[in-house]
Amino acid sequence: MSTERVSMEEHPDITELRARYDRAAETQVAQATSGLTLMAGLYVAMSPWIVGFSTTSSSLMINDLITGLAVTMLALGMASAYGRTHGIAWTVPLLGVWVIVAPWVINAVDTTTGMVLSNVIGGAVVVLLGLGALGATMMRRSVAR
Repeated sequence: MSTERVSMEEHPDITELRARYDRAAETQVAQATSGLTLMAGLYVAMSPWIVGFSTTSSSLMINDLITGLAVTMLALGMASAYGRTHGIAWTVPLLGVWVIVAPWVINAVDTTTGMVLSNVIGGAVVVLLGLGALGATMMRRSVAR
């Protein structure tokens, strides 16, 4: 009987699971989803300056900047190390929903039609791409079983 302990990082099942997710990340669909999610996150982050948010909506500007950068960082993580970041892919659709509802939830924001449309469309794109990333993860899990 062997008493040698193997750390979780070196366990053969963990190594194989990460390799499987890395192979999933190499597909064209996964790469396109990661790239488009990155671009959507950058748009959300830059949208206050692209659309021209008014100075009375600085809290929405900061919200969009931070949320967009968070989506961008998650997309970068999924693109570069999917085997290690797939577990937090579920946060991308939630961030997209937050972008959609933020103009109505954040207090003291004078919104314009352009601001609302930018948030709703940008958020919807992030939600759809996030669900696509989740779907790819779920499909890989069911195929592997």
